[in-house]
Amino acid sequence: MKKLILAVLGLVAVSSFLSSCKEEEETYAEQKEREAKQVRAWIDNNNIDVISMQEFLKDTITDNPFTGPDSTRNEYVLFEDNGVYMQIIRRGEGHQISDGETWYMNARYVERYLGTGDTLTMNMYEQEPDVFYVKRTGGTYSASFKSGIMQRAYGYSVPNSWIMTMPYIKPVLYNGNSAKVRIIAPHNQGTQNAASSVYPTFYEITITKQKNN
Repeated sequence: MKKLILAVLGLVAVSSFLSSCKEEEETYAEQKEREAKQVRAWIDNNNIDVISMQEFLKDTITDNPFTGPDSTRNEYVLFEDNGVYMQIIRRGEGHQISDGETWYMNARYVERYLGTGDTLTMNMYEQEPDVFYVKRTGGTYSASFKSGIMQRAYGYSVPNSWIMTMPYIKPVLYNGNSAKVRIIAPHNQGTQNAASSVYPTFYEITITKQKNN
């Protein structure tokens, strides 16, 4: 309960900051410029090495200090069409979702506001993980939350930045080597709150596949 209260306070702090910005009558263009500056600052402050999709697709590996293979680098791949940055810490030891399949997934995550680094929501200390399903139809992936902190805070819609990781990870069952990713998401690739208030978010997500789909 204490962690949930802290998460709510984080949301209140961000809301207060954004409200003060709106009182100054920021235009949408100014909001996006503020967001872009926050993203650049986060990348600089965390010594992130940005690689292109072309570089990433050579081996679909993002070097990182946690799992290497080159632990001196902190690589994120940039999706240039929407501004999402993704780092794969662990791909997982299962298999990728196949065309026509629907999987139910468990997620342990932290969501932070890039502007300050404050935690907005998280479920690391909750008894139950967040649960969402993912369906693949050809090259299209759709998803919806079933339960958890994200569903209670933002509704059933899964951020597009989460869904974008699905072609690149191989989640396993509860006791396996789970998939783990980090994401930098601009406002229109995050939650509905982020989209409406124009703020960027950082996610660290550990994903496992449920046994019964």
